[in-house]
Amino acid sequence: MAAAVAGAEPGVGAAPPAEEPGSGSLCAAPLRLARLPLARVKALVKADPDVSLASQEAVFVLARATELFVETIAKDAYMYAQQGKRKTLQRKDLDNAIEAIDEFAFLEGTLD
Repeated sequence: MAAAVAGAEPGVGAAPPAEEPGSGSLCAAPLRLARLPLARVKALVKADPDVSLASQEAVFVLARATELFVETIAKDAYMYAQQGKRKTLQRKDLDNAIEAIDEFAFLEGTLD
């Protein structure tokens, strides 16, 4: 899928719409801007010996960028799963997406 280029799909990367009260949503938690736990992201950042301080803004940006990256590669890999008439992603789908899409070239050989 070549739509991984920034701005190629309207609405990609935008915050999900807010749920109306009583809409039957399975998620009872309030709308969060980042889905990854920021404390865990901060702990991973601080695990780097070259990093002494990490601002909340930097941690948030890293968390959000990670979410967008995972979403993009998952969507592209899902296209290969659909070609195989499957709904479940398999490792070979990720391998195919990494091989076929130039933006993921830096990941070649990482799943070996």
